[in-house]
Amino acid sequence: MPLTRSVPRTFRPWIAPVTAVLAAVALVAGPAGALPEAAAPPDAPARDLTATTTAVSSATGWVGTWATGVAEGESGRALAGFTDTTIRQRMHVSVGGSEVRLRLTNVHGETPLVVESTTLALPGAARGDVDPDTLHTVTFSGEPRVTVPAGAELVSDPVGLRIADDSDVLVSIYLPGPTGPATYHAGAHSTGWIATGDQTTALGAEAYSGTTTSFWFLDGLDVRGPASGSVVFLGDSITDGSGSTRDANRRWPDYVADLMLQEPRPHRFGILNAGMGGNRLLLDANSPGQGDNALARLDRDVLTQTGVGTVFVFEGINDIQQPNSQYDPEALIAAYEQIIQRAHDRGLRVVGATLGPFQGWGSWTPEREAVRSAVNTWIRESGAFDAVVDFDAVLRDPDNPLRMLPAYDSGDNLHPGDAGYQAMAEAVDPSVLWPRGR
Repeated sequence: MPLTRSVPRTFRPWIAPVTAVLAAVALVAGPAGALPEAAAPPDAPARDLTATTTAVSSATGWVGTWATGVAEGESGRALAGFTDTTIRQRMHVSVGGSEVRLRLTNVHGETPLVVESTTLALPGAARGDVDPDTLHTVTFSGEPRVTVPAGAELVSDPVGLRIADDSDVLVSIYLPGPTGPATYHAGAHSTGWIATGDQTTALGAEAYSGTTTSFWFLDGLDVRGPASGSVVFLGDSITDGSGSTRDANRRWPDYVADLMLQEPRPHRFGILNAGMGGNRLLLDANSPGQGDNALARLDRDVLTQTGVGTVFVFEGINDIQQPNSQYDPEALIAAYEQIIQRAHDRGLRVVGATLGPFQGWGSWTPEREAVRSAVNTWIRESGAFDAVVDFDAVLRDPDNPLRMLPAYDSGDNLHPGDAGYQAMAEAVDPSVLWPRGR
């Protein structure tokens, strides 16, 4: 049975929206033109959510509570790698539990990665400090030293560290090196600490002479607890949190987690952020750190996450606005259909979101705006997604709908700031995210 009504390869249903938007944009862009008042967005058709959705735990009792997408090291510190270095990193978890498992990654490594020692702990009194009563050594098959093969990810043994909902965990890893090019996440929007030598058991941040704003060699953190599965947010820099306040946990998925934690405990789930700055649906990104295209990383970053039951797809604006721009909406729609099909094959719910306004951003043109409009029309009206959140309607300025509302704008006309991210989260009904059971 098809997921939705067929989208003809000739793309005829969407030629009219593209033509109409080009005409409207020409009026806006013209010296004497005026934009007509925006109509209210149509209600998106959706499947009966209550009939197919239940809050279910993964079969093992483990769910993901924190995750990040990773890229290949191509320049700077990421290309050079590390030798005789400890990196202490802060993971802000969504849901807590009585035990944790750490996942390390070397998927983009050229050689095996030796991790000599690793610790997990809750934060201490000052930033970068750890609470000595919670400091735990992490082992892999009973040993603190582990070698992660090139191209691989490893999961640790369970660690008896009890963590609370909406809290921080500090991980410290010692890398004797040389590691070679690092597997990393460029824009952590969170501060980490770097030291020479093995400082994994150091209690204070004073042992660390440097800082970093990237995540290094981390794939995720799992918890064993009462959470009912996990939700992965697949996206680009807007999901990653560009424009949000560093170290304040104000990405829009962070705000979703805050709202989710107000739900009854059976309806709580892990929040896994797979956003990557610059990421695209179809092409690998143009700059270092922006990662494989979404279709290429779907298995690793979404479908195999621990306890995943739902994927939230909010990606595509970079395919439109970056160099090698995609001017054929049909190609983007085909990518969405692939994500939906592959997720449904795994029994997952798939939620989609419309692309936000970006007039005023340097690469905006009427032709690119027409592609965004056509894609958004399909997202709203096709019924392909199990549910739709209209972020375009949330973010746009009612008086100038091609631009973001100034109160929500970080200042660059593409990325929201903290207030915009909060408004996005408040538009998401937590019930549409409940992990799907079959």
